[in-house]
Amino acid sequence: MTGASEAPNHFRTRPFNSSLEYGFRALFILNAADGAAMDLQRMVSYDYLIVHSGDVRGGPESLHPAVPHRGTELLVKRSSIHAGLNQMLSRELIEVAFAPEGILYRASELTGRFLQLLVSSYALELAKRARWVTNMFGYLSNDELATFMATNVEYWGAEFDRLTAVDLLDL
Repeated sequence: MTGASEAPNHFRTRPFNSSLEYGFRALFILNAADGAAMDLQRMVSYDYLIVHSGDVRGGPESLHPAVPHRGTELLVKRSSIHAGLNQMLSRELIEVAFAPEGILYRASELTGRFLQLLVSSYALELAKRARWVTNMFGYLSNDELATFMATNVEYWGAEFDRLTAVDLLDL
């Protein structure tokens, strides 16, 4: 008989929304940045934008489903992305740079080689979105990117508010 403490391994290790998943996406972002280093907050913004690219006017279709209030992801994913970056750093898949503005992350010489091994359709689409994000937002300063994110976050997922309000009506 299996006790509660002996749950199957697939129930203990869930890759979705884990630091490992965030770390893998960070590799795609940093690889697409062509050697540019970026801070954690930019990584958080870019991570949101590569999976919800459809939230940006003219952006490619989102990789992840449109869920209500998805903009709030920006508030909760910072620590998971940081943990994912540390996992990738421990495997020498990224590098850390210390700069006057703080700790920055960039691709290592192993990043691109590792990503070439990932050939699923999701990985290929993720690479496309990472290139799109770095091309679309790479010219913005950190303050300009923060302003863009803050200005738009209230709309991302808000399309469900009207539906929820209608459901709450007593007709």
